[in-house]
Amino acid sequence: MKHIYFIALILLISCSQNKPKNTSEVIDFCANTHTNQTTNLSNELEDISELMEIKTGVYVLEDGGGSLVTRAWLCENAEKSIDIQYFIFSTDNVGLIACDYLVRAADRGVKVRILVDDIMVDADIQDILILDSHENITIKIYNPGVNLGKNIFSKIKKFTTDFRSANQRMHNKTFIVDEKVVITGGRNIADEYFDYDHEYNFRDRDVLLLGKVTNDVVKSFNDFWNSPFSVKTGALINEIAKNSEDQNKFEKLHQYACNPENFWPQIRTQIQNLPKAFQTIKESGELVWVDNVSFVSDIPGKNGGTSGLGGGGVSTDALIELVKNAKFSLDIQTPYLITSELSQNLFREAVNRGVEIRILTNSLASTDNLEAFSSYQTDRKKLLETGIQIFEFKPDAAERKKIMTGDLQATLDYTPIFGLHAKSMVVDGNTTVIGTFNLDPRSANLNTECVAIIHSKKVATDVLKGMEIEFKHDNSWETTLNFNPDSKVDKLKRVKSWTRKILPKEIL
Repeated sequence: MKHIYFIALILLISCSQNKPKNTSEVIDFCANTHTNQTTNLSNELEDISELMEIKTGVYVLEDGGGSLVTRAWLCENAEKSIDIQYFIFSTDNVGLIACDYLVRAADRGVKVRILVDDIMVDADIQDILILDSHENITIKIYNPGVNLGKNIFSKIKKFTTDFRSANQRMHNKTFIVDEKVVITGGRNIADEYFDYDHEYNFRDRDVLLLGKVTNDVVKSFNDFWNSPFSVKTGALINEIAKNSEDQNKFEKLHQYACNPENFWPQIRTQIQNLPKAFQTIKESGELVWVDNVSFVSDIPGKNGGTSGLGGGGVSTDALIELVKNAKFSLDIQTPYLITSELSQNLFREAVNRGVEIRILTNSLASTDNLEAFSSYQTDRKKLLETGIQIFEFKPDAAERKKIMTGDLQATLDYTPIFGLHAKSMVVDGNTTVIGTFNLDPRSANLNTECVAIIHSKKVATDVLKGMEIEFKHDNSWETTLNFNPDSKVDKLKRVKSWTRKILPKEIL
């Protein structure tokens, strides 16, 4: 997969380079794209407001298109605030549409707070400053010092002199609107997380949360926002945004986002159906009201680096407890499967007490991370010997035709690679975990992570239904002591994976 780095939200310069071919003709591309909305979030939630006081509404967002449209609908109907926290926020087609919606919300008076991790920022500083100059938009950078505003020598010095701090990243992903509605899960903001990339797309999973548990998500976001680790861009960059006083400084962004030449018709069609999005969710029967939902988030800075590359965190502890208390089944999806002696022993003990464990991870053919896969490769036999079942995702999994945007598949005369990115677990068919946590040492000890733990038979059954399909041969290979699917890829990729084995698993 091509590496997509966070490109700090708006590249207005890029927008200016994508002008209509006929520059003599001024075209208002947005005239029919954004219509005046007569609804707002309070009105849409009025009929379920009493339920939201005592329970948590849970709606699993399996397909990327639906997850995209839901975010857009929430931006359109936000009244007071939008708080977003992401590891990656790209400025590809999906990212630019997201930027357009955030700016338009801010123009209506909605307060927008954007928190991003420093290590993935790869943008012109002026572009960041321009966005941050909006009176209703504030951007903070988490754990700066390794990237933004630093030259190559400063970056090298940071990694060589303070290795742990440089590698301790914010992997949380939350999208909070009016402190009432939350989306969290595995998806970053980029084409490949919403099924619109021509080369590589992820099978991922988010969850929409309404009501009681959202208070915990809001608290977590505020803890990060107010943390010393989160620094305003103005404190990092000793520059002033050019054209910051220009009232039309975002117009090029809006016109670029509205120009049909720049965005696939599938995206535009879904956005035009925004008013129906939330009503569809409420009427689907899949919005489940749950008494017991927990949101577990690591604290900013995690364990402070006091234990070398170890140390854990509250998200790690929560998942360990779930595994320890499992009685008969654990069904897991994780894009990266890098185990330690601790996790191997946990799985072995669970199997010995009668728990059936199935794990779906990426194959060499589907992975976007050769470094992580090489470590899994090394321990694959040892894992199988614990008694767990391992399945490896196929790059052309048949399920993509249902989960991915159908229109995209129909327009291409080839099949994009389909990789696994969902981070989910179902325990005993009753408890579901959806979040950002990968089964690897980086999630356990370095990155801050968050997970929603949902105690609902209905939700677990629905998520498990999808997992069962993906365990089947059409979608994955079952790896055994006598067979692994590494042979399904060319020799060059196999050689590349073996060359990565020199890297210590603790940093993968």
